[in-house]
Amino acid sequence: MSASQKVVVVTGASQGIGAEVVQAFRKLGHQVVATSRSIQPSDDPSILTVAGDIGDPATAQRVIAEAIARFGRIDTLVNNAGIYIGKPFTENTIEDYNAVMNVNMAGFYHITKLAIAEMERHASGHVVTVTASIDNGISGAHMALAALTKGGLNAVTRALAIEYAKQGIRVNAVAPGVTKTPMHAEEYHEMLGSFHPLGRMGEASEVASAVVFLDAAEFITGEPANYCRR
Repeated sequence: MSASQKVVVVTGASQGIGAEVVQAFRKLGHQVVATSRSIQPSDDPSILTVAGDIGDPATAQRVIAEAIARFGRIDTLVNNAGIYIGKPFTENTIEDYNAVMNVNMAGFYHITKLAIAEMERHASGHVVTVTASIDNGISGAHMALAALTKGGLNAVTRALAIEYAKQGIRVNAVAPGVTKTPMHAEEYHEMLGSFHPLGRMGEASEVASAVVFLDAAEFITGEPANYCRR
């Protein structure tokens, strides 16, 4: 592996934004470790796939261990895995709450802790998390569980950026508006696009471009960057 070739771990990598992030980093010639519940083996020798529930600490341990065994280091972690359950707050069940907390919060916690520990060994690294633009709610959008979890991720981004700055580790977040992914049925695209100043939904490739930009912007840390929301 050349000195300019990074090793990037991407969670939630089988579809949508995660799949676009994998391809964006591969176009730059980087090695990628891609994980999700449904990830399939790749024919690309520079892509290592690891299937599993990212909220399970054993999955996080396996992803990091296999990344080190295959590529020798971890330079960037992209925390993309996330779920959204759109119900009125009082109609959410304990199962809904546990599912969202498992992926959005535990999924971030377990793998980020292990990845940063590896980055400390090289005194460099970058964590970038895909969160959400939830600062201002949208009437009828039922965003409470998203705000509970994604708001926490925006906050911890700032905290970790300060905590690990002197170790050469940057921590950032991309907080996109509603993006075209399998999460949103096509019949709702026009309505969802109307929430944005540009009058359309974002493309997964556009979010991936923001992730790649932050990874290359070596003087930016602690930035929860909001994209295209009123």
